[in-house]
Amino acid sequence: MGIFDRFKSGLQKTRQVLNTDIRDLFKATGRLVDEEFLDELLGVLVKTDMGVQSASTIVEHIRTAFRGRVVQISDLLEEVKKQLQELMPSAADPLQMANEGPTVVMVVGVNGSGKTTSIAKLASMFRSQGKSVVLGAGDTFRAAAVDQLSIWAERIGAQIVKGEPGVDPASVAHRAVAFAKDNGTDICIIDTAGRLQTQSHLMQELGKVHRVIGKLLPDAPHEVLLVLDATGGQNGISQARGFTEAVQCTGIILAKIDGSAKGGVIIPIRQQFSLPVKYVGTGEKPEDWALFEPSPFIEALFADVAQPA
Repeated sequence: MGIFDRFKSGLQKTRQVLNTDIRDLFKATGRLVDEEFLDELLGVLVKTDMGVQSASTIVEHIRTAFRGRVVQISDLLEEVKKQLQELMPSAADPLQMANEGPTVVMVVGVNGSGKTTSIAKLASMFRSQGKSVVLGAGDTFRAAAVDQLSIWAERIGAQIVKGEPGVDPASVAHRAVAFAKDNGTDICIIDTAGRLQTQSHLMQELGKVHRVIGKLLPDAPHEVLLVLDATGGQNGISQARGFTEAVQCTGIILAKIDGSAKGGVIIPIRQQFSLPVKYVGTGEKPEDWALFEPSPFIEALFADVAQPA
């Protein structure tokens, strides 16, 4: 599938809710843009978890452009998409690669956010590009996490560095980066144990992992990716704040978007933290993965909105 079709498939639940609610605002003859309509439109947009601020900005533009006029659904959608384009940067933001030596990617997030699956998808993408990959199994507190990562490594043809259960995660990260450096490996991806952004001692542990990597490779980690579960909606904003303060996140992987009706959460996260959404997980398979590009994402969000009968 192309990127538009991947987004369209992944955003199915968000689209169903959004499209039904927008159609319900209109009649076949159109709709007068008055305060009642604008209030209803605000509620529809907020429902996608794009946030009150972003939704209000869009509604204000609709008020200015159409107030007192009868508009068709197609007119409204074009204006909404135009405003969303202005709220988000227009270009994709791929991963920053090292100028020389291995590119080190550190992956963080809360428990259950989809970190392990996202790492597998990221590694699979690099392998499909012909790059060598080593995974650092830094979640040393859950044997199941190491086992799962090991299965993925074998499946996609990646190396893996593991430690004994309960060992200092920073030591595993150090050994994984050293392995990549010594063996000429292109990509080193460091997994970390899931944790809440409010657990200060565990966030400090992440900081230690980050520092250890930097001592071994001065410019590393080259990316620190925060995996957010799209089904969590606005909870992602507080996660982005906490993790960014601890380990200077450079980008976001939005996972499980196919299971969410809250795909609009990308917008406030991008606005509040200037953190680019790098990749989006659109399903469970390794290929259900796409570099985030705002234009096809926005088009997919409003795809197949039918004119009311």
